[in-house]
Amino acid sequence: MTGSPPAQPDPNSDLTQAGLVVIAEATALHDDDPIVIDAARENLLDTVDELVDEPLTPRQEEVVEAISIAAGTLTAGLSGALASVREKPVADVLTGAAATLFTPNNPLPGDASTGE
Repeated sequence: MTGSPPAQPDPNSDLTQAGLVVIAEATALHDDDPIVIDAARENLLDTVDELVDEPLTPRQEEVVEAISIAAGTLTAGLSGALASVREKPVADVLTGAAATLFTPNNPLPGDASTGE
């Protein structure tokens, strides 16, 4: 049996996967159920582990985890504020945020171009 070469990372797929776990973290924080929050956080950390090419040092892992958790917390806070201003359910705001991750013209990670 011949081995196929390892799949090349897909920045769009990575962006979507990372974004979805951050939104899941935010959704769990709004749910306010400790079991759901723990499960979302575990999923977030597992996803980070899947997305890195090389093993991280313990300190790098702590930093990436802290950034990921902060992103979920900020997303929860901002989605709650936007939902309040728009008088919409938070779930609708988070669903809209998730949908934007599937927009084909999103800039790729590391792409500083303005698209103009």
